Amino acid sequence: MQLFRIHCLIPVVAALGILLLAEVPFALAQQPQTPRGRAVLTGVITDAETGDPLQDVNVFIAESMTGTATNAQGRFRIEGVPLGAHRLYVSSIGYQSAARNLNLREARIYTVDFELEPAVIEGEGVTVEAERDEKWQERYARFQRLFIGETPNAEETEIENPEVLRFDGGVGSLEAYSVEPLVIVNRALGYRVEYFLEEFVATPGRTRYNGEPLFSELEGSVDERKKWEEARREAFYGSFHHLTLAMLAENTERHGFKLYMRPASGGDFGSDSGPLGGGALRSGGQRYPIEVGDIMKNGEVATERVLDFNGFVEVVYLGETETEAYTTWRNQYASDGMIRRNTPKFQTSQFWLERGPATIDYKGDIVDPYGVTVSGFFAFERVADQVPKEYRPQ
Repeated sequence: MQLFRIHCLIPVVAALGILLLAEVPFALAQQPQTPRGRAVLTGVITDAETGDPLQDVNVFIAESMTGTATNAQGRFRIEGVPLGAHRLYVSSIGYQSAARNLNLREARIYTVDFELEPAVIEGEGVTVEAERDEKWQERYARFQRLFIGETPNAEETEIENPEVLRFDGGVGSLEAYSVEPLVIVNRALGYRVEYFLEEFVATPGRTRYNGEPLFSELEGSVDERKKWEEARREAFYGSFHHLTLAMLAENTERHGFKLYMRPASGGDFGSDSGPLGGGALRSGGQRYPIEVGDIMKNGEVATERVLDFNGFVEVVYLGETETEAYTTWRNQYASDGMIRRNTPKFQTSQFWLERGPATIDYKGDIVDPYGVTVSGFFAFERVADQVPKEYRPQ
């Protein structure tokens, strides 16, 4: 997963952005090739210590709406899986979760078995809300703000089972983990999300979390579904996934994006870098415009491309301007000490490569999800503004 950060208020849509997006059909170009057929994922999940099959284990493709559970023999089967990059995630209460990064290049059956290690859950048992003290409530409020976000979508998003959260941390820091998947209802976008939280760490200078969400659609009236589709479109446009699809089609400008290269200014962009810890935003190097071909080349097969560059890419999205809330957030975590009070500009983000060249499939998905890290407005939008990986505007 990318390292993510924090969130915003009501986006202001620029007239230029409305014009751009209205003119661009989302049938992106035929480059790279779209493979034919679908794959089937099967496997058996067992206890690593006893070898016994495990029933009712959650098995799903991370960030998607596709999943299942194992039967009494510990077997699972997921049909109709699009070819390309996927992260297959398995989780069961009482066991350590496991995941496998897959790159499906052929329309066939893939067998993926897992042996899950028993987990030891430390700490107190689940407590009812009335028993949670004021300190827990304060930590939970901070967690909500940093994890769910602060946009209008966040105001309509609720964690239904907050009692499964556990908090720790010293002065100014906050760590959170969940003894069960978080159940999140997003009434702004029309999704129910099971979020399998792997890590959450917030310090005065940085917020880092990762986990795997599984989406399902809420039932709603015709008017609600129409509202949800409009909100999903707004959440998708200008996102990192929108950018990767536009890059693959080699028509970023038609989709409202402009790309610039900035050189790194000492040090790397490892896990302690980024927008809340310095890293990319410390660079004082001059940016210069680039084309997609400057940072992306052909992959091993016709359905893939490879991102390969040094420094970091700055992305300006002409479809929406930055909001006052984003400016406040950005100034709060600015590592260069410069407080910016200028009028809102177009949404600006950055991304860089954590592990060298990164393969990207025809769906705009990164084969190694930890290979690319985002910052700026990409990272500003949190769980409340996330749509499933298979979502495309209608």
